[in-house]
Amino acid sequence: MFGIGMTELMVIFVIGLVVLGPKRLPELARTLGKSMAEFRRASNDLRREFMSATEDADLAAPLLAPRTTPPAAPAAPAAPSTPSAPLAPPADPPRDG
Repeated sequence: MFGIGMTELMVIFVIGLVVLGPKRLPELARTLGKSMAEFRRASNDLRREFMSATEDADLAAPLLAPRTTPPAAPAAPAAPSTPSAPLAPPADPPRDG
């Protein structure tokens, strides 16, 4: 529990007894216990609510997913091109000579 051993717990108890006195220490412990129980209840309720919300979201996810459109029909194949004459190498410029 928070890394507190029995010795440390006894020291805390003795200091609380000296500071608060024997009449107020049990009241404080009772109030602290009730507060801890209420905190646990609230955290468990919050955890249950969160789990319920995530389960609802998981169930609703397929309904909320965007619908995909079917793929478009393939385009008609291109007409074969006519073969062109092979390109001739560029002509050499005339030389003055």
